[in-house]
Amino acid sequence: MSVFAEAVDGGAWLDGDVLEERLALESLDAGARAAWIERGTPRLTASRALAQSSPATVPVGIDVWYSQAQRRPASERLIVEGATRDADGDWVMPARTRVRVRLGHAEAPHLVRPEYAAGWLAVTEDPAELLGLGASPGAGPEKRPAPPGAPRPADAADLIARRDATFAEVQEHYYDAPPQIERGWREHLVDTSGRVYLDMVNNVTPLGHGHLGVADAVARQLRRLNTNSRFNYGSVVEFSERLAELLPDPLDTVFLVNSGSEAVDLALRVALAATGRRDVVSVAEAYHGWTIGSDAVSTSIADNPSALESRPDWVHVVDAPNAFRGRHRGADAARYAPEAAHRIHELAAAGSPPAAFIAETFFGNAGGIPLPAGYLAEVYAAVRETGGLAIADEVQAGYGRLGEWFWGFEQQGVVPDIVAVAKAMGNGYPLGAVITTREIAARFRTQGYFFSSTGGSPASSIAGLAVLDAYRDQGVQRHAAAVGAYLKSRLHELAARHALIGAVHGLGLYLGVEFVRDRDTLEPATDETRAICDRLLELGVIMQPTGDHQNVLKTKPPLVIERDSADFFVAMLDRVLTEGW
Repeated sequence: MSVFAEAVDGGAWLDGDVLEERLALESLDAGARAAWIERGTPRLTASRALAQSSPATVPVGIDVWYSQAQRRPASERLIVEGATRDADGDWVMPARTRVRVRLGHAEAPHLVRPEYAAGWLAVTEDPAELLGLGASPGAGPEKRPAPPGAPRPADAADLIARRDATFAEVQEHYYDAPPQIERGWREHLVDTSGRVYLDMVNNVTPLGHGHLGVADAVARQLRRLNTNSRFNYGSVVEFSERLAELLPDPLDTVFLVNSGSEAVDLALRVALAATGRRDVVSVAEAYHGWTIGSDAVSTSIADNPSALESRPDWVHVVDAPNAFRGRHRGADAARYAPEAAHRIHELAAAGSPPAAFIAETFFGNAGGIPLPAGYLAEVYAAVRETGGLAIADEVQAGYGRLGEWFWGFEQQGVVPDIVAVAKAMGNGYPLGAVITTREIAARFRTQGYFFSSTGGSPASSIAGLAVLDAYRDQGVQRHAAAVGAYLKSRLHELAARHALIGAVHGLGLYLGVEFVRDRDTLEPATDETRAICDRLLELGVIMQPTGDHQNVLKTKPPLVIERDSADFFVAMLDRVLTEGW
């Protein structure tokens, strides 16, 4: 019943005692003399979602079911629930019925919170051997050996130390003292103690964690075939067709890769090859990826403090069209588009016409801020007038996250020349794409051949198809629109009561809660935001800051998040803002 057990897959752990009972009786039906749940291993079945404090998940005794009634000698140290005593005072344990047994401290509860488990386990003993069952795996030095290949839970702090010793330190982890997360289900993440956290940041899994449809489809394909896209097989064709159908004309030609960084990098290469130029215009405060090309056009100082000073000479940066705290605010934000268009024409007049203009279609890295109305239309027109191409980075905004629109560029009423997308496409399985026109794609042949070993592989294509099937069958985009609007309204209610909230940005489930120390000066509340995120973790919510000032809550949960979870997030944020952090 641990976080690692296959029996709890697919949210089965939410059935709790019912699941435990069913599995125990199935074991007895299969001929087992007894079935029991071990001592000392945290039970996910004892946990619960949306809990402000850690539930009692660690058993200090065992639960046992016998195929036949059993009689055990009475003992002052044996505490038994679910059994009766006979005339001699011995315990009579009924057949096919849960019996809870502890050994030692009479006041020990059967299940304890993980924080207190070491103390309670120290003053109790494992009753399994006394009952003729053999020692439980977590009971002490005589524990049973683990099955081959079974995961071995590590202390979370020890795991971080081992990570830092072998995993490049620049690959940072969330939180200074993070829990060890080993399972997910829908909008929830679970640590090895069985604590369930509400995941409010994970836009990589729009269908939620542990989605059985995607997992089963990929597993079936991996058993059958996985190779590269130079071979002729059906899934890559079907997926490319269905992906292209989601784009407006004339975007009809697909490249498949593994990640958003690769998608942006390839989009840039395609634009440079198609135009025969080398210059690119990008937007300040943006993050596009980690490859040489995608990093070159990334300007977020939150991800790289020297980003603006270290751009290569072929990258030209225009102002971030941030209507909340940018150079032009409110109605004046209409000035961003003509200024960017002027810069593009200026470059062309100086003999460096850009190959492309690249921008997120919704200002995500800054905290889910919509672009000013008409911004992309005017800037796209300018880059095309000078012979360049418009690249839409849809890695975060695309695939229905905005609710009303499947693609971010639809919200702006434009059609780009090249689209880069990833993240949501595989629900956590590595998958990204570049979609463009047949003519532009054909010009890329001047660079020779292109293929990605696992981009567009049978398994990744099947993952992409399974995600699209789930979107269609589960109404994911409609759900995101409804719950996103509800969550945003609840956050606006908080903003009316807490002065630290300077603004609530975004659409659908692409939201940002921006904290400021002063609503007039907009001084960013950076330290407060970090402390709020740490306190939210204690209350069962995973949240991280974003933006150049790291003062915006990155509110981009799985698109399947339910209203109860949205309410829990708002309630916990309200509690932190009321009580302090």
